[in-house]
Amino acid sequence: MPKLLKTVLLAASLAVAAPALAQPITPPVDVKPAKPVFAADYMNIFRRFSPDIRDKMVEFYNQVLGLPALTPIQLGRNQQMLLFKVGAGQIKLASGLNAGREYRPGGAINDVTGIRLITLTFPDEAALKKSFADHGYPVPEFKDIGGGRRAALVKDPGGFNVELIVAPGAPAEAYGSVTVGINASDLAKSRAFYRDFVGLDELPPEKDAFLGVTKYPFRHGTTTIDLWSVGHNLPKDTGSAGVQYITSNVEAIDALAKERHVTVETPLGGVAGFNVVTVWLNDPDGATDYFYELGPGGRRGPPPGGAPPPRPGPAPAN
Repeated sequence: MPKLLKTVLLAASLAVAAPALAQPITPPVDVKPAKPVFAADYMNIFRRFSPDIRDKMVEFYNQVLGLPALTPIQLGRNQQMLLFKVGAGQIKLASGLNAGREYRPGGAINDVTGIRLITLTFPDEAALKKSFADHGYPVPEFKDIGGGRRAALVKDPGGFNVELIVAPGAPAEAYGSVTVGINASDLAKSRAFYRDFVGLDELPPEKDAFLGVTKYPFRHGTTTIDLWSVGHNLPKDTGSAGVQYITSNVEAIDALAKERHVTVETPLGGVAGFNVVTVWLNDPDGATDYFYELGPGGRRGPPPGGAPPPRPGPAPAN
């Protein structure tokens, strides 16, 4: 792996551990509030889990689902960042739970508000079923969802919901896309947050018979955030998953957050020894949306990637 890309991946991974490692900084007084200026055509997704299931999480995402593993980053004595490539972006598995966050990854999707679902797309149903069986997991039960596609719901070893979409013959970029599903307590507030603050492209709503909801999609590049709202006064999950945005104007985003009274989870700060600046914010339900920028003199995010090839089946063990 090129040295520069290794530096970018390490810095981005350290940013995921920001609450424990971040050192607050004071932004220049002349920073004007502004929406994010994205420096990559995707967002990264992270999952937090208890360290005791690390090996099972690696097996599930790498060997069962076939996501290529990148070199893990050791963040401290009790926390390690595991990186898995999906198209140009990553799913980041953070071994270790942060204090002050609520973790309710299990149960039915709509039992809790917050980030409840990660959706991945594959080309070959038979290969995927065989991979689950070969590794001792229950074989997914797929159902037709129209358009030649089939879907199944499974749980990762930490109990988090993962939706598997099989779409044979889809464009190659479909297999490198990721969708995050959020059950919002107030749909109007969440739509406004992701449209007007984060600056994602709002797409027309769509009925999802498989999940039994009407989804409101917000997209940036190969990553989509689906919002829906089921239930009232539900418990929250604010720690099991989050979204990372690679930007080139994190100080302006911080200023806009203060202007609009967006909840700050971890203030604007850097990481000792690394030229990176982050701010961790919360959406209206407390889900983590954190914004990351390589500092002055650094590259503005990872290099853009082309359309990834289809994932024909499980990747070799790493």
